[in-house]
Amino acid sequence: MHFTEIKPANAELEKYLIKNADTSWNLAPEDLEKISVDQNMATRSSLGAISVNTGKFTGRSPKDRFIVEDELTKDAVWWGDINIKFDADKFDKLHAKMGDYLSGKKLYVRDVYACADPRYKLKIRVITELPWSNMFAYNMFLRPTEEELKNFEPDWVVINAPGFMADPAVDGTRQENFAILNFGKQMAIVGGTGYTGEIKKGIFSALNFILPHQKDVLSMHCSANVGDAGDTSLFFGLSGTGKTTLSADPNRKLIGDDEHGWAADNTIFNFEGGCYAKVIDLSEEKEPDIYKAIKPGALLENVDFKGDTNEVDFEGSSITENTRVSYPIDHINNIQVPSLAKNPKNIFFLTCDAYGVLPPISKLNPGQAAFHFISGYTAKVAGTEAGITEPQVAFSACFGAPFMPLHPTKYADMLSKKMKDANVNVWLINTGWSGGGYGVGKRMKLGYTRAMITAALNGELNDVEFVNHEVFGLAMPVTCPNVPTEVLNPKNTWENKEEYDKVANDLSKKFNKNFEKFSDYASDEILAGAPLVSEKV
Repeated sequence: MHFTEIKPANAELEKYLIKNADTSWNLAPEDLEKISVDQNMATRSSLGAISVNTGKFTGRSPKDRFIVEDELTKDAVWWGDINIKFDADKFDKLHAKMGDYLSGKKLYVRDVYACADPRYKLKIRVITELPWSNMFAYNMFLRPTEEELKNFEPDWVVINAPGFMADPAVDGTRQENFAILNFGKQMAIVGGTGYTGEIKKGIFSALNFILPHQKDVLSMHCSANVGDAGDTSLFFGLSGTGKTTLSADPNRKLIGDDEHGWAADNTIFNFEGGCYAKVIDLSEEKEPDIYKAIKPGALLENVDFKGDTNEVDFEGSSITENTRVSYPIDHINNIQVPSLAKNPKNIFFLTCDAYGVLPPISKLNPGQAAFHFISGYTAKVAGTEAGITEPQVAFSACFGAPFMPLHPTKYADMLSKKMKDANVNVWLINTGWSGGGYGVGKRMKLGYTRAMITAALNGELNDVEFVNHEVFGLAMPVTCPNVPTEVLNPKNTWENKEEYDKVANDLSKKFNKNFEKFSDYASDEILAGAPLVSEKV
């Protein structure tokens, strides 16, 4: 429950170069919903959740995400195409321009925090131009009590102004939109884009620097759940691989669906207080937990409606394939409270292999686990992005490269050590194609994938026979409860076995080519986890 907090608003915001703003502090989500609907910024859907259109940007803009180079970051950040340098003086000038733009406007301020483990709590103040952006912050971050809101002093500040456009020639940005992290000032500024994910991922990126670099805590782009026996499982994966879907298990309590830390005492804790799920092709039958979470208090983004009604068309993609919903985690019934647990026992790397090469489930040794974690493979298929007409490989280091300020091997080394110390089982799960690649084979049935994960969690694969994949060397179970034996070895599902060998060999070359930039930093054990390449195929 949240209450409007009375603050000396002008004095508070002047610290952030915003003057004479008409501010509302920590409004309840019902109030933010009403304001958004009354001002024609949102539509009330038939499910009760409001729906907004985020404008020109319906996803993150990775090439417009910057980090200020200063004494804290210059020798620590892995600079390049992902972590792009931004000049400190230009940041100050751009921040001042944003302050001028927001001064005198109606603004919404939200005090929240990240990290469910109180040892690592990060207090955040989010200042937004739009009421529904503020509602997103309410949904996605952890919500302080009324007592905690008193005398709240933030560690980090996020200023979000979708209507403010940068001048690239003057401000040093690439184009009008930007998302910039300043670790020295503990501030993130986001302008020119209404996509709410920039708020969430800005703080995630900050934590991915602060926790591993300063606190010896591994930050992870993964979902997590815990069983009745107290065993915790982690699910790593890029967008579209099933991270949110597969962690929502009726027999296990959800810790969180996207961002977690792994502390030295083997505590796994959620960074967030909500979920941000893709809803393209959502149905109550396939994903009942997510579907039922879409009710008053949830925020839909960029969805289609059926005709002139307010009934959501989850199959519609006229605005984007990246349709989304955010909601507080307590919209899910079976959750862990507070959102942390110990005893990590199983890690699942999720990939959607559109080439139909990788096994639907395989067990990884430590070297393979580190290799595949650093690689972060999935495949994009037609329809997911403009211009994609056939499958394309996608590698994202640590299954989250756009949010990782440090070198990927820093995270991989920490994960490898923690996996060995905790004696964790690591599994590679292919939620992609079987019996051929995209356009020929079929997508692996969700029911089979769930059955394989359940078997791994229950120890039902501990004593079965395994065989090694000819190219990738991965250990594949010969049998698995409630899964047809013939689908467990992908080569067996292809009619043309020679074609399978060729495609598998081609994919292994892509893996190894991608890994070249990491090879100088990798141990012999990790290098031994790479797939084999045959020049004869």
